[in-house]
Amino acid sequence: MLVTQENLTQVDFAKSEMIPAIVQDARSGVILMQGFMNSEALAVTLESNKVTFYSRSKSRLWTKGESSENYLNVVSVHTDCDYDSILVLANPEGPTCHLGTQSCFGNAAKPSLSFLTQLEDVIVARKNDDPAKSYTASLFAEDLSRSCQKVGEEGVEVALAAMKHDNNELTNESADLLYHLIVLLQRQGLELTDAVACLQGRHK
Repeated sequence: MLVTQENLTQVDFAKSEMIPAIVQDARSGVILMQGFMNSEALAVTLESNKVTFYSRSKSRLWTKGESSENYLNVVSVHTDCDYDSILVLANPEGPTCHLGTQSCFGNAAKPSLSFLTQLEDVIVARKNDDPAKSYTASLFAEDLSRSCQKVGEEGVEVALAAMKHDNNELTNESADLLYHLIVLLQRQGLELTDAVACLQGRHK
């Protein structure tokens, strides 16, 4: 169930005053952390759009990032089928773990496609680097037509590799296409999630 301020009373706190709350990166699908919420923490989370737990060690409400400013910005909140546990989809500001890692679960297995969001973040970070030292920066420094050309070239190479039944080449050329597509989307102020949202809309 999607939890809103209007229906939060349906969340079952009768079994326990505190229920587990798992936070998942809304873009990459990576599990970021797990904490506990009471009804007040859930209400504050929905009102502030910042993930807020009940800290058992501090015996008070605790907003993730209140000291580090590495907030977890809420995208949506859901319950499981029994209404007694919470899943929060959020966009993190900086590392989630106090050890400086993306997730409190360290290097635990991540969804393989989550690497695309990591790559997208790297591309964004290198936009303004020295073009002489970064291929990514050099693409952003050139005219938009260069990025358009690269996407076209890589698309053709993907098709040619498939026609040759060369799966190794097909894999490599597909990787090149994805990289240059992300660059082109970024140049137009878009992200991969925008293309995914379009696909989801068509699926409905």
